[in-house]
Amino acid sequence: MSLIQTIKSPISSDPLDAVLGLTRARAETVATLRGRGDWAIRFPAPAGAKFNAVLAGSCTVDTAGLPEPVAVRAGDVFVLTRPQEFVLATSPAVAVGPASPHFLASGGRSAEVGPADAPVSAHLIGGSFTFDGRARRLLLDQLPPLVVLPAHAEGASFPPLLLTRIEHEMRRNTPGSTVVAEHLALVLLVEVLRHHALDASQAAGWLRGLDDQVIGVTLRAIHGDPARPWTVKTLAEAAHVSRSTLAARFKRLVGIGPLEYLMRWRLELAAHELVTTGATIATIATRIGYGSEAAFSLAFKRELGATPGAFRRSGQDRARGDVTARASRRSMPKNR
Repeated sequence: MSLIQTIKSPISSDPLDAVLGLTRARAETVATLRGRGDWAIRFPAPAGAKFNAVLAGSCTVDTAGLPEPVAVRAGDVFVLTRPQEFVLATSPAVAVGPASPHFLASGGRSAEVGPADAPVSAHLIGGSFTFDGRARRLLLDQLPPLVVLPAHAEGASFPPLLLTRIEHEMRRNTPGSTVVAEHLALVLLVEVLRHHALDASQAAGWLRGLDDQVIGVTLRAIHGDPARPWTVKTLAEAAHVSRSTLAARFKRLVGIGPLEYLMRWRLELAAHELVTTGATIATIATRIGYGSEAAFSLAFKRELGATPGAFRRSGQDRARGDVTARASRRSMPKNR
């Protein structure tokens, strides 16, 4: 069980806690890469998201959706948020080769790439993040293809300590080292998300709204008590602003209106309960603030494209498939 998975309920006044609890984020397949001289390797699309951290040296990272490769240096942490291929390289003049052979040759936990007699040009630690259910879209869809936490960023003094410990655990390879490394990687993910939320240059989204004095209060109110019969008026009163100010500011920062956000979050909570609990549909409807099962079912089908009963059946089938897939990944040689 991961650190994030210990959150027992997605009802929390901290929206980031709530979303991470709902997605049941896990870190997996932590491994290291040491590159010498000039090299360029391509990694396959991850099932969830990928993180990498540069322990020494530098390289570039490139993936679809970026205008050009992004340079990363020692101390930088970056997360690739889309299920798409990406390339790490130290020179654009080098032909790009696949990453898998380098990891398979060493058993999957580490890899060497580049001329063996050349000096080390980059040393990285990386791994995968996986998320349960459709709620992962609440997290990943808010992010650009690449999110970087630079070593020099304000408040970035903590990640180097995490990286040192992760690298130490991977090098020692003692009992429990993989679990420790993967849990620490989840802490890194939270640090990256915090940095993104504080970055005023980022696009609209609930993460961006967390640092706003008005919208942050509104989001915490919604997540802390989603079943309450909120209106724009009562949310504005909680944030101590007018209704028009709240509506305009919420739409500008989050991208949708406050009541639409409330409705979507309620239905995400319902979707989670449908596939993780045996509660009746009527009970779930009441828990998330709907006055009747019929109104809930109508909203659920309109937003998610299936009735609550059909969603529960399909979600349980997917959950069984996810367990099988995770067990299969655990038995395969680990790749970054």
